[in-house]
Amino acid sequence: MAEAESKHDKFKRLASQRVTNAIKKIELIGNLSSPGYEYTAEEVDKIFTALQRTLDNTKGRFSKEKKEESGKFEL
Repeated sequence: MAEAESKHDKFKRLASQRVTNAIKKIELIGNLSSPGYEYTAEEVDKIFTALQRTLDNTKGRFSKEKKEESGKFEL
């Protein structure tokens, strides 16, 4: 019978998958900078403000800080 996965091993496995997926999605946002798209500096600032807010809120969850969830983004 196989051993049950420890909580730490499960964390590492899921964190690796989820962070890799998040990095790929962020890189896709970077593709919007190509000449095939048109955007304003204000729109770019809104994108990065939303991303940074989400990162800050998520990091805070690991230190048990209470922060609001960002949820959905719209330009």
